[in-house]
Amino acid sequence: MVRRITKELKEHIPFTALGALTGIIIIAIVVLCNVPHHISDTIFHTLHPVHVLLSALVTTAMYMKYKKGKVWAVILIGWTGSIGIATISDALIPHLGGTLLHVQMERHIPFIEHWWINLFALAGIGIGYWRQTTRIPHFGHVLLSTWASLFYIMAFGIAADWIPLLPFIFLILFLAVWIPCCLSDIVYPLLFLGKEPELPSPERREIAS
Repeated sequence: MVRRITKELKEHIPFTALGALTGIIIIAIVVLCNVPHHISDTIFHTLHPVHVLLSALVTTAMYMKYKKGKVWAVILIGWTGSIGIATISDALIPHLGGTLLHVQMERHIPFIEHWWINLFALAGIGIGYWRQTTRIPHFGHVLLSTWASLFYIMAFGIAADWIPLLPFIFLILFLAVWIPCCLSDIVYPLLFLGKEPELPSPERREIAS
């Protein structure tokens, strides 16, 4: 499993770095165009639930593809693998990163403060349970997670001068997506299998992160 984790993390580096770069470009555009603050909040609360749904779908489908577990186990794995890790990726790491940059950050835990986000996780679990599809465009999911993290920083960072912080924000976005999402959709569900299956090469290239 350690070898699997190392390999998956290496394969995710180019996609994640490119995704973080798009985030930096978006921040520059938002700042230069003086986009109203509430727009970032609205975009975050659109992207994050979609990220939760896709993560729940892929995590559940990966588990079901190799082990037909009991319904309660499927729900538990799908929920923790989506709500838990999407919260770490989209909210906790961006919040910590902004705090380390001495940006005043409002604390926001999406699935607690907005109960309906849990419905997106359940919808993803249901889809993954009935249809074990994991072929979601990899880079598209990387972008979704990156932009959710980005707009969390923009929505809940108060009165920050973002332009000088762009190199550091690039690192925050990279880390927010690279480790949590890879572990969520690939490694996490495999931990609950009796043995580690060998994923076909095309699936590894196309599976969401």
